Amino acid sequence: MTSLDQPRVGAPLRHRQKPSSTGSSIFSALQDLPLGLWPCRSKMEKHLQVISVLQWVVTFLAMGAACTVLLIYIFCTDCWLIAAMYTAWLIVDWNTPKQGGRRSSWVRNWTVWKYFRDYFPVKLIKTHDLLPSRNYIFGYHPHGIFCFGAFCNFGTEATGFSKKFPGIKPSLATLAGNFRLPVLRDYLMSGGICPVNRNSIDYLLSCNGTGNAVVIVVGGAAESLHCTPGMNCVTLRNRKGFVRLALQKGSDLVPVYSFGENDVYKQVIFEEGTYWRAIQKKLQKILGFAPCLFHGSGLFFNNSWGIVPFCKPITTIVGEPITVPKIEDPTEEMVDLYHDMYIRSLQSLFDRFKTRYGLKESDILHVQ
Repeated sequence: MTSLDQPRVGAPLRHRQKPSSTGSSIFSALQDLPLGLWPCRSKMEKHLQVISVLQWVVTFLAMGAACTVLLIYIFCTDCWLIAAMYTAWLIVDWNTPKQGGRRSSWVRNWTVWKYFRDYFPVKLIKTHDLLPSRNYIFGYHPHGIFCFGAFCNFGTEATGFSKKFPGIKPSLATLAGNFRLPVLRDYLMSGGICPVNRNSIDYLLSCNGTGNAVVIVVGGAAESLHCTPGMNCVTLRNRKGFVRLALQKGSDLVPVYSFGENDVYKQVIFEEGTYWRAIQKKLQKILGFAPCLFHGSGLFFNNSWGIVPFCKPITTIVGEPITVPKIEDPTEEMVDLYHDMYIRSLQSLFDRFKTRYGLKESDILHVQ
């Protein structure tokens, strides 16, 4: 068929060829979705990128609760035996997330993560080599709303972490509560994601050999309350637990900063002392995460609101490791010393790269 014989994308249905297979039908349906946000790229490719990002957002927000409800429902049906068997497996497997998890190279290399990467896009920049004979604690900043940069770079192989840092195995630490939820726990573990608690991190840094890199989003839920486009602020001044842990395990500290992480959503920031900020902090203590009032783009049009993040580049810079001695019972002075070294190293990393990734020379990193 020549190009003149091919049906136009916008032509009425009666003038098109009948799809020869289900796959063709799906392809045609995706091609006919409104272009909206993406006039300059391949429609099909962009739709796949949006779907890949949207599935992760929905997974983060709803998969755990949905699978819990589904498991309870199955108990009330004729298929209750399936639910009983899975629950028994859940009990037997309960401590696996605390003992290195169940990483899957196959899942980490799924094609969907490459579409996820290309949507923003996400890039990983290496500044120094890391030694497979050492263990590391990566401090990731800033948190953002969903930590897209942290997940893409360290929970998948989309940006080529293993090629850039051969012999280093990253483990992204997230809320321990996620690993109490059926199916979601297995999905997270397959990406090498672990609970951010003492037992889990102790195991990775003490009982799992060398070449481990535990990635901790240091600012946590509190930091997410401050993220909005143009904000360069990290919650770090009173976060010293990860430094103490590094000293106790003799693991080197590595500052990591993601430019653009705060730009993918717009958030309503409530002032300190207001009623709504008090509600956010109260729920943060109860739930372990901060409920944020945010929005991105709608699914099809850029003038609508939705949960699809904005297409803003996220560039993650892995800084120079800070060599840390092993001290089983470090003093407060020693913790403060290495904590100050870490802050200076993070600020230096920010200042070195800020003008390359959309910021001005006058922009500074606020540490609170």
